[in-house]
Order: sequence, then structure tokens, then C-alpha cells
Amino acid sequence: MNITDVRVFPVEEDKLKAYVTITLDHCFVVRDLKVIHGSTGLFIAMPAKKRKDGTYKDIAHPLNADTRSQMERVILIEYEKHLHQAQDGTLGPVAAELD
Repeated sequence: MNITDVRVFPVEEDKLKAYVTITLDHCFVVRDLKVIHGSTGLFIAMPAKKRKDGTYKDIAHPLNADTRSQMERVILIEYEKHLHQAQDGTLGPVAAELD
């Protein structure tokens, strides 16, 4: 499984920095991943649904630590690229084909 596209949608909130959409192998899309600034730095939160009891349950998530690390690395690299483009004034499309 490869992440073949990353789309970054920045937001102006305290801890939430961006929403992200990824495409896997050019054929499967996962929307509403979040880039969050936590106490130890940036991390990725998986898309989740609020349950009746007020807790949240992931809708989609990696099944092992290696896959999670790979996803987080690719997404955060693209997020950082987006930040640098915005600072340089060269911000073009926020999507990145990674194939």
C-alpha cells in the first residue's frame, strides 16, 4: 500500500492545524485525517465518529505501528511543504502526487 496523493487543507485553530485527504494506490481515498499540534509536537489523528456516549471511534486506522509511522511521515512532510510554500508566497496547489 502506497500513499499516492496527499491534499492538505489548513485551518486556523489552536491545536488543529489542517485536515488531510490521502489516496492509497490511486484507488482508495481517506478523508478527514487531522494534523494536530500536541504536547510533543505534530501528530496525525485518524478520521473518527462521535458516539452517543460522547466518545469517539476511529472510522479508519492503520492496523500496525509501521503503517501508522509511514502514513504520519508522508503526511507531515507534505504539511511542512505546504507551510513553507505559504511562507514563501509560492503556494500553488496543496495536493501532492507521490507516485
